[in-house]
Amino acid sequence: MSHPLSVQKTSEWLGKGLLGAFSWLVFLFLIAPLLVVVPISFSGGSYLRFPPDSYSVRWYQTYFGSQSWIDATLLSLLVGAVATILSVALGFLFALGITRGLKRWSGALEKVALAPMIVPSIVYSVSMYSLFSDLGLVGTWYGIALAHTVLCLPFVIIILTAGLKEYDIDQETAAIGLGASRLVAIRRITLPQIRSSLLSAAFLAFITSFDELVVAMFLSSTFGTLPKKMFDNIRLQIDPTIAAVSVLEIVMIVIVMFMLLRMNKGKASRLA
Repeated sequence: MSHPLSVQKTSEWLGKGLLGAFSWLVFLFLIAPLLVVVPISFSGGSYLRFPPDSYSVRWYQTYFGSQSWIDATLLSLLVGAVATILSVALGFLFALGITRGLKRWSGALEKVALAPMIVPSIVYSVSMYSLFSDLGLVGTWYGIALAHTVLCLPFVIIILTAGLKEYDIDQETAAIGLGASRLVAIRRITLPQIRSSLLSAAFLAFITSFDELVVAMFLSSTFGTLPKKMFDNIRLQIDPTIAAVSVLEIVMIVIVMFMLLRMNKGKASRLA
């Protein structure tokens, strides 16, 4: 007769094993597209084929040697940077308001702020086109940046609201009690305490803007962001250049994530 403890341990071991196997399957499912696009980006052929018949860096040379690709990349970086700065600034003020002064209405305001996440991109883009055409913002990079700011705000608000709710407001109150103004207390006490939340919000906002396509298709004119350029490349001529660009985007994201992790780890070490 089996001992109850041994049966329990066996069940726990099987449960952990199945859970671990399932986690690895999900991980492989998520990373599989990356494992495909990297070899394609080094293809020596002129078509998207996996596995490639030969290998070359010609498509990376095509990207770096094409002014249109570089212009689209620089435009996306500019739009992403502006959208990130605006969304983090506005999102912080909004999060500060609903966690400090408007607690009674915080639930309703948070739900309204999340509307851009719920509304389909095509509906949002049509609405923005109608509004921006009257304001003369269609066909301008700053028009795209403003539209992206609205799209980024919900993510920023969620992260910063959570960060401010976990923050001990007594530290700010103590600073004000010792003679600091509200603005100085926020700048010297609050902002450093929620630094990790600010960095995470900025990262997510930038990636959201940098990767956005639908709004750019409606608001762009003769120029386009990098996602729009990639879409046009697929629609007009299919070659592995788009795979090379995708790999470069992945590398950029990994580098930024690594930097954020190092910065957060350094902060945790200092606090310890």
